[in-house]
Amino acid sequence: MARGLPLSHLASARKLGQKAGMITITDLSARIAGRLLLDNASVSLPDGVKAGLVGRNGAGKSTLFRVITGDLGSESGSVTIPKHARIGQVAQEAPGTEDSLISIVLAADKERAALLQESETATDPNRIAEIQMRLVDIDAHSAEARASAILAGLGFDQEAQLRPASSFSGGWRMRVALASVLFAEPDLLLLDEPTNYLDLEGTLWLEDYIRRYPHTVIIISHDRDLLNNAVNSIIHLDQKKLTFYRGGYDSFERQKAEADELQMKAKVKSDAARKHLQSYIDRFRYKASKAKQAQSRIKALERMGTVAAVIEDHVQPITFPEPEKQPASPIVAIQSGVVGYEPGKPILKGLNLRIDNDDRIALLGSNGNGKSTFAKFISGRLPAQAGDLRIAPGLKIGFFAQHQLDDLVPNETPVEHVRKLMPQAAEAQVRSRVAQMGLATEKMSTAAKDLSGGEKARLLMGLAAFHAPNLLILDEPTNHLDIDSRRALIEALNDYDGAVILISHDRHLIEATVDRLWLVNNGTVTSFEGDMEEYRDIVIASGKKKDEKIETASDQASKADQRKANAEKRAQLAPLKKKINEIESLTAKLEKQIQALDTELADPTLYEKAPAKAAEKVKQRGEAAAKLSAAEEQWLLLSSEYEEAMAG
Repeated sequence: MARGLPLSHLASARKLGQKAGMITITDLSARIAGRLLLDNASVSLPDGVKAGLVGRNGAGKSTLFRVITGDLGSESGSVTIPKHARIGQVAQEAPGTEDSLISIVLAADKERAALLQESETATDPNRIAEIQMRLVDIDAHSAEARASAILAGLGFDQEAQLRPASSFSGGWRMRVALASVLFAEPDLLLLDEPTNYLDLEGTLWLEDYIRRYPHTVIIISHDRDLLNNAVNSIIHLDQKKLTFYRGGYDSFERQKAEADELQMKAKVKSDAARKHLQSYIDRFRYKASKAKQAQSRIKALERMGTVAAVIEDHVQPITFPEPEKQPASPIVAIQSGVVGYEPGKPILKGLNLRIDNDDRIALLGSNGNGKSTFAKFISGRLPAQAGDLRIAPGLKIGFFAQHQLDDLVPNETPVEHVRKLMPQAAEAQVRSRVAQMGLATEKMSTAAKDLSGGEKARLLMGLAAFHAPNLLILDEPTNHLDIDSRRALIEALNDYDGAVILISHDRHLIEATVDRLWLVNNGTVTSFEGDMEEYRDIVIASGKKKDEKIETASDQASKADQRKANAEKRAQLAPLKKKINEIESLTAKLEKQIQALDTELADPTLYEKAPAKAAEKVKQRGEAAAKLSAAEEQWLLLSSEYEEAMAG
């Protein structure tokens, strides 16, 4: 929740139109359990920036959040945040009280709650007037509507909003905790993997909400689409350092690849220069006639320093075994199917579907509509209550769901888990199968309880696909996978020769691996004829109300009207977008120019042989840095203007 401050401080921080100011992290070092995760890391974030914090699992992203909030002390360095800025993050414990969801969210705005409480007892006319004016300033009278809209966006209809939090499961309560911090609207919003407990529809809504959020946001996420569409910059935590990049995740990858290439070239050049100097020293340091020159070279070598090599972390691939024999299509056929958990209370009915041996299908629809029920039905874990379900003879089905992580034996290693499935095999064969699951050699003998969430997910997916299934059903496989591991999963699914049914809140995974979309909604499953972009537009336009129907094939005219309106808006903003693109090109050129100048200035012989040229290079670098700073400031201003115009 938003960190509490005295009422006067909250009022000061929330004056309409007031800016919170820049956030600066300077030479920050921090440890967890003796392990150094941040080492003299520095970064500056302009006010109002939307930044994605990315880095490998275990790199220290959550640790950085704890330092920013003051929950963890730093070893050295500082985090500078404007004095009255309010920091908000999702509470670690989800609310489980008897209070209604809407009242829990409304209570998150501490100032509003305090003012309303004081208004009931205040007697001084001047103070009463101050309270009422402040309530108007913070738009307190529309609070219930705003809170309701946020809850609706996260999947709670009007009826659910009035139910007590205790009646919901842990995952749904975490949505309430997220709704609370969004409603409090802190000046600095910190979100740590918020989509892990959201469905695709909630993720799409959150993406749109963050993009329009009026204050600074830092979000830890491995959702590539979220990092491309909701943020305008990336903070990369790598090798214990922080680096700021403008643009979304795709832009970050391109910029980093270019920077890595330049760094490797600089290292090659630096190593060659060092080798040349060292060779001279080794040849002449003991000759009297060359002693002075040799000593000069030794000093030059000491001043020269080294250029660090680019360290590439290797990502273990994921491999699914190929089915030995594919049954003829359809591998699954359903006629008038009805399925549920209690007699007479169907979850899904009227199912008339077929699955062919080369189908790649994603199930869309809000959580609670029956996606997991349908997956269990197809996999044979839930019998039909009525109708006909036909499974092709010899069909092997592999099933993965996040809750199955609890089925792993805590004290058994991945090798021991796999050995149960191939008891007669040699040790080398068992380890080879574990390696195909994407687990590194050093993790093969690690107890399951000591594996990371991503490593457990890899092991469980490997066990689910162990017998080379013809149909692979994956229910939210990415929750614990970082971006590179998600890329490995995409490659594995695209290389896999069987059929796939996928449930995921990761839009990028869906778009990269499936070719059919089925909508689970209104108690049945039907084909969705649009693409993911159309589905996103429908979800955002509908306000994500659970009781609102999402039509699959009708309403094409309204879709066309919406696309036309969006196209007209983009056309009106084209000059602004062009200017933003021009600034991005300019900043890229300036960055390359600065990197090239840095490489030249790193050569100590430049100062000895051509001091005037060296001075000119230093001057050029200063001018380029000044231009870059001005361009970055203009880019952020225009980008914010563009985003606000598109959202309006």
